[in-house]
Amino acid sequence: MTLAELLAGVGLRQSIPAELAPRTVNGLDYDSRRVGEGFVFFAFSGSRTDGRRFASDALGRGAVAVVSEDGAPEGLAGKWIEVHHGRQALALAAGNFYGHPDERIRLTGITGTNGKTTTALLTDAVLRASGATTALIGTIGYHLAGRLLPAVNTTPESLDTLRLLSELERAGGTHAVMEVSSHALALGRVYGFRFHTAVFTNLTRDHLDFHGTMEEYFAAKQKLFTGSGGPPPACAVINQDDPRARTLPLSKEMQVWRYGLGPESSLRARHISSSIGGLRFDVQMGKKRIAVESPLIGKINVYNILAACGAGLSYGLDGETIARGIASLRVVPGRFERIDEGQPFTVVVDYAHTDDAMRNVIAVARGLGPKRIITLFGCGGDRDRAKRPLMGQAAAEGSDLVVLTSDNPRSEDPLAIMNDALVGIRRTDVAHVVEPDRAAAIARALKEAREGDMVILAGKGHETYQVLKDKTIAFDDRVVAREVLKGYGYQPRR
Repeated sequence: MTLAELLAGVGLRQSIPAELAPRTVNGLDYDSRRVGEGFVFFAFSGSRTDGRRFASDALGRGAVAVVSEDGAPEGLAGKWIEVHHGRQALALAAGNFYGHPDERIRLTGITGTNGKTTTALLTDAVLRASGATTALIGTIGYHLAGRLLPAVNTTPESLDTLRLLSELERAGGTHAVMEVSSHALALGRVYGFRFHTAVFTNLTRDHLDFHGTMEEYFAAKQKLFTGSGGPPPACAVINQDDPRARTLPLSKEMQVWRYGLGPESSLRARHISSSIGGLRFDVQMGKKRIAVESPLIGKINVYNILAACGAGLSYGLDGETIARGIASLRVVPGRFERIDEGQPFTVVVDYAHTDDAMRNVIAVARGLGPKRIITLFGCGGDRDRAKRPLMGQAAAEGSDLVVLTSDNPRSEDPLAIMNDALVGIRRTDVAHVVEPDRAAAIARALKEAREGDMVILAGKGHETYQVLKDKTIAFDDRVVAREVLKGYGYQPRR
């Protein structure tokens, strides 16, 4: 493929230099360390670094050209190609390079504030139950035809996604499910992609440090349904019970499934039975019914299961296949994940890191009838400060004891972050403990627990690290909780 063919359809600010247009392109990348002979380097300017700083390194490694939405540094004009939008250019060029696998792989995109990961895993399980070879791209990890790959972002750069889809196609795969974050939609990481099905879970306050307002946050989410540089999806699966979801701009050509608990939903949950052992309910579709059972717990997972049912129906799958797929997902890492070392109280680890998610997880816990709920949480640094007191208040209103600690403080002072959250906790009279060392805080929360209580370790979920000001350390709430429980003398039941 020549450089001219690679950049066909890309919005250029000026024509490709004549001497570069016929050059053969062997690859493309946005990380200069991965550039090889005959590559094209895409230089992005970001909040932390400017890709143009690495252009000389990329050219020294054999790059034939640099593509950027910014002007060329001195001395690099001859191999510099300016575009109107860097990430959109990367998406379009990557599509050309890999032959647009998204046009043949049937792609499901899932967006919303809460529930994306669980819904994605459920949808993937449903598709695999139909016999499909799949890829899954999301927060916990990337799965490709049975292989597990590490996740860098919830939604990777377009180049990485299209490379994965190309590999999936070569492996005989047919379907891919991906979490689509608001950041990815706003920045153009899925620009030009062709989605078969788009799922909307809900919208609550989050990421306002990036988007600024709820209106801009919602506007980013809408791009999945209107088409971001590509056609709108053929099918949409919408949470009818979410007020924002009901205002999504959907084309008349879309096939739409609206799920929820009320009679106005085309996919409705009926006869719900919830216990510590999981969920059982009927999915009503007009006169048809799917009886589902799942080891997942709580009302929020009723919604996630309904969304996955809608996604399965969008591919024409039958109820028996959908139910089999739902039942096959035994656990979602870091989502109400139980830690059992034989202790006489329940311990769960959950990713809840917004006030709405906090209320949801505590409501699930309360519905299981514990004597007391002890909730441990912290707030992330370099993120929306305004949600910290909201999280504190949500934790305090639903719990009998709150243990406030550190999460991923990043560049901020952990004590300053905790003081923001304390404002919300002190709007109530709930008992609370402040301990900035997360391991010590977990030990304190577990020491306070008595028989019949439930301890919720919230905020980090599946994460296996903690981001501090000057370094990232290994830290997993699940591992720490098990070590603490063993140290207290508990032993797993045989």
